[in-house]
Amino acid sequence: MTTKERMGVVVSNKMQKTVVVAVENRAPSRKYGKTVVTTKHYKVHDEDNACQEGDRVCILETRPLSKTKRWKVASIIESASGQKSPQPISSPTEQQ
Repeated sequence: MTTKERMGVVVSNKMQKTVVVAVENRAPSRKYGKTVVTTKHYKVHDEDNACQEGDRVCILETRPLSKTKRWKVASIIESASGQKSPQPISSPTEQQ
């Protein structure tokens, strides 16, 4: 069995170890042929609470983890700030 993979944007990280990811799907309309964009929201397991709102992530299908969670974060493609990994914050005493 192949594992499904999706790419999306984190829209909420207010739960512990769970983020909500919005995945866009573009498909032509059956009747008119116009490209229609549909958005689906997935609850995704984030073990380390590493994702922030606005991050682009890759998610993988997994076994059911709860009533609504069947996906897990595979990787963070791009953070909301545009950096791959966050920079450590230095205290004012370290700068002197």
